[in-house]
Amino acid sequence: MEAVVLAAGRGTRMGPLTDTRPKPLLPVGDRPLLAHVLDACHPHVEGFVIVVGYRGDQLRAAIGDEYRDRPVTYVTQDQRHGTAHAIAQARPHVEGPFVAVNGDVLVTAPLLASLAAATGPAMAVQPVDDPGEYGVVDTDGAAATAIVEKPEDPPTDLANLGCYRFTPAIFDAIDDVEASARGEYEITDAIATAIQDRGVTAVEYDGPWIDVGRPWDLLTATETVLADQQRSIDGTVEAGATLRGPVRVETGARVRDGAYLEGPVLVRAGADVGPNAYLRPGTVLGPDVRVGHAVEIKNSLLMADTSVGHLSYVGDSILGAAVNFGAGTTVANLRHDDETVHMQVKGESVDTGRRKLGVVVGDRTKTGIDTSLNAGVTLGTDTRTRPGEVLTRDKGRRDSD
Repeated sequence: MEAVVLAAGRGTRMGPLTDTRPKPLLPVGDRPLLAHVLDACHPHVEGFVIVVGYRGDQLRAAIGDEYRDRPVTYVTQDQRHGTAHAIAQARPHVEGPFVAVNGDVLVTAPLLASLAAATGPAMAVQPVDDPGEYGVVDTDGAAATAIVEKPEDPPTDLANLGCYRFTPAIFDAIDDVEASARGEYEITDAIATAIQDRGVTAVEYDGPWIDVGRPWDLLTATETVLADQQRSIDGTVEAGATLRGPVRVETGARVRDGAYLEGPVLVRAGADVGPNAYLRPGTVLGPDVRVGHAVEIKNSLLMADTSVGHLSYVGDSILGAAVNFGAGTTVANLRHDDETVHMQVKGESVDTGRRKLGVVVGDRTKTGIDTSLNAGVTLGTDTRTRPGEVLTRDKGRRDSD
């Protein structure tokens, strides 16, 4: 059995984080999101076919021609015409049954095991609170009887998780798919045909599954991965530092005197913490990150080479690579009216559903000293703020096309 992994999209709703990298390469814990997908598939497949497009060269460089002793084949979807079109690109490289998984979801090995154990076509489903936001599956026992994409009146609460087991017969069904109203060829239309012609099993799954579609979903995915982290101290921890709970300090990282780390916290290779810094639960410092004196970081992701040097607070936020926060930069992560935080996504204000959410910052952005950033603000790639600037709206933001 092969795994076909869809990783061609641009990830427009994740901007500015995807200005400089494909969404499947966004870090979740100690490795990219795509690596989590490959790890979940690994026990059940003999090889991978990865469908690439946007910044595919980065994906090839990150994964290589072999992943954990499994061969990797890359196929290019030059024009993104939907999920059915993406899966069709793998046709020359698939001979028998295969699993098909999106490369931008956090999935687990048990989910893939359930799909791999199925006979014939199968799809993973899960009850959700807001089924109208997903493809919704109707069932009769274990058999799927219908699938409807984002219905106004959902017939059930079972969401399609975008994880499938197919046989090569699905390619014939894809050949018959017509373009949707948005001009794309949807795999759900091919599945609807398969339901009528051959039958499709609905594999209900009750474990963690996260569609990392928007920036705050990346925080949720990180929280989920860190929840299983074990304490591991391989780097340098000076005598005056305090580490509580499941803290992981990788080889080559340094935690200086006076630093207080309260797990789960991950400090990656080359990162430097302190002196007198406070890292609170849910925090990941990427490779070569610098967090200095009197800095507090809470439930946040700081990507490689970023620096928050001194006298700053960062909460519930994502900072891209090579960001520099000037002294005294402060992030607000809570609305005083107790409402949930809204964030601009592709020009629209979206309710994140999170009571606490700070900022999203694009790569190479720099803030002047004493910058104040309001909850839900986004700073675009290569943005600059002035000393003392107060931002209540996005700055330098350009959504990906």
